[in-house]
Amino acid sequence: MSLKRKIALTISIAFSLLFGMVMAVIYLSFNDFRRDEFKERFRQRLEFTSHFISKSKDFEEEAPVFFNENSDNILLNEKILIFNEKKELIYSTIKDRNVIWDSAMLKELDKKKIIYTEKTVPEIYAALRNINGENYYILTSAFDTNGKSKLGYLKYLLITAYVMSTMLIGFFSYYFVEKFLRPLEDLNKEISEVTAHKLTTQIPVEQSNDEVSVLAKSFNTMIGRLDDVFQSQKDFTASASHEIRTPITRMAFQLENLIKFEEHSPETLSSLKQIQRDVYQLSDLTNSLLLLTKFDKENIQSIYEEVRIDEVIFEAFEAVEKSYPQLKLDFLINENSFENAFLTIKGIQSLLVIVFINLFKNAAVYSDNTEVKVLITETNDNLSVEVISHGNTISEDEQTKLFEAFTRGNNAQNIAGSGLGLRIVKRILEYHDADIVYSSPADFINKFTLSFKK
Repeated sequence: MSLKRKIALTISIAFSLLFGMVMAVIYLSFNDFRRDEFKERFRQRLEFTSHFISKSKDFEEEAPVFFNENSDNILLNEKILIFNEKKELIYSTIKDRNVIWDSAMLKELDKKKIIYTEKTVPEIYAALRNINGENYYILTSAFDTNGKSKLGYLKYLLITAYVMSTMLIGFFSYYFVEKFLRPLEDLNKEISEVTAHKLTTQIPVEQSNDEVSVLAKSFNTMIGRLDDVFQSQKDFTASASHEIRTPITRMAFQLENLIKFEEHSPETLSSLKQIQRDVYQLSDLTNSLLLLTKFDKENIQSIYEEVRIDEVIFEAFEAVEKSYPQLKLDFLINENSFENAFLTIKGIQSLLVIVFINLFKNAAVYSDNTEVKVLITETNDNLSVEVISHGNTISEDEQTKLFEAFTRGNNAQNIAGSGLGLRIVKRILEYHDADIVYSSPADFINKFTLSFKK
């Protein structure tokens, strides 16, 4: 999940929780207000009834007329039960059916004087009143239909407002977070375009003191330091390689002249040839180091050209054959290749020749039967080249480091080499957007598969 989505989601969740708590407080507060208001209406009705009892001369005769005229003025579906001090029912607004009441509530009124409960349906408000020297138990019940309706409507409005506001805050938080983080995304885009070949490129910095501008300035400072270090390392490697090549060339030339003399003893001649091989190996090592620092992927793609892969292979084999005349080439084109196969790719022929020279040298040095097989397969999308030789294979643990610099497998023991050949192969193929994979399809079979995109 991207940073802006995380921030937007966090804001939305925080707002939803906060807004949800506010909604709950509003709902509970309104419910308390409704209950207190309804309770107050109960109290007013009770006081109204108590006042009537105190002023009435003949309560039982006047009560039906009084309650009939004043029914539902204050409470909806109101029911009133009035008991004397002996807890005998002396009046009820309930007609034409048996009246049932809670005797325990009457006993409880002796202690509490006033009882209100909203848990029953309908709600009940009861009180013990002393009127004209006599105790009266007055039980009033009613439905708060209006209050309940308002509370339900408020609940619906709060839920709707909660859902809508959550959706809106989610949308706007993502919009504004994306807007606020856009400079950071632009900075990331600029940084991603900085490569080893473009270390001198400075990313643009806005004239402000916000965190993004400070980060951009720090990055430019770091890039400048990295460029100095990288350029120093590159210049040193190139200069050292150039300087070393001159004495090595003189040594090789002098050794060739010494070997041509016939006055040497067999032991001396053998030592001279061994020294000559070591000098050639040292020359290959310096050339490889120079090659690794010479090119960058960005500055060579502009000089790509159409290259025939078969010509590259034959040129490389001819170069290797001079040093390893016993090496044989078995060149094949896969019959599954499509009819209009031209065996061409985009690249630099001189570099691709080096790729196959290294692979053929490995086949000559590590092969048991001094034969290398090359199989080319071309399709509409890619061109693959398989270089197959017979010899000791590379273990799975060593395969992960096969293309690293100065890495050599156990099958290279007692064989001279620098460990840079396959690293150079890998680097050149990366320049050409190509891949190389090692595999061992059978015992004592080494296969390198090169895949070029068309």
